[in-house]
Parts: sequence; C-alpha cells; structure tokens
Amino acid sequence: QVHVVESGGGLVQAGGSLRLSCAASGRAFSDYAMGWFRQAPGKEREFVATINWNGVTTYYADSVNGRFTIYRANAENTVYLQMNRLKPEDTAVYYCAVSTAPLKNWNEYDYWGQGTQVTVSS
Repeated sequence: QVHVVESGGGLVQAGGSLRLSCAASGRAFSDYAMGWFRQAPGKEREFVATINWNGVTTYYADSVNGRFTIYRANAENTVYLQMNRLKPEDTAVYYCAVSTAPLKNWNEYDYWGQGTQVTVSS
C-alpha cells in the first residue's frame, strides 16, 4: 500500500507559476514511477506528466510541454510539478499517482492522492 498526498495548489493569475508537491510513503519511493493528471469540471481525467524512478525519463502532454516540468527528489520521497506560464485552461484538480513505469494512461496507475485544486484566473 502506498499513501500519496498532494499539496501546493491555489489561485494564480494567468502567466503566473505554481509548484505542486506530491509525497508518497509506504514503499521505497525509488521503486516506482510517478505521474500527474488533472481533471476539470465536466471533463475526463487527462494526463499531464510522468517521470520514471530515477528522473531520467519524463513525458509531457502536448498542452503543457515547455511550460511544466516534472522532477523528483527520491531522498525526500517527493515528486514535483513546476507549472509556469499558467493559462486559464490549466484550471483543474491535479492528482498525483504511482505506477511501475512512466505511463500516460491513468488506468495504469495503482495509487492516487486526493488531489489539489489549481485555479488560473484570466
């Protein structure tokens, strides 16, 4: 069992930045890949970014590529999502999840956090 907790969401103006954090516990953090997903009201959950166990491999959704950066600190059992040049369409609940590999399909993730709200005002 892995316990996942996100933090760092909030309200920001368009063009601003936020950094989300995700702490995972219950197993060796470096054993697994981590992913970020988001879900806006009335929309399906969508992939944002993922990172493999040692941080060497990352993948991003086209909509965030070049603006968001995922990275991890295994010594802190934490993965981060640095979000720059935020847009109103980035508004959503952001979820962190655990998987065995850096995958883009949310069905491949085993453990999820409760989510953190990000709101970008225009």
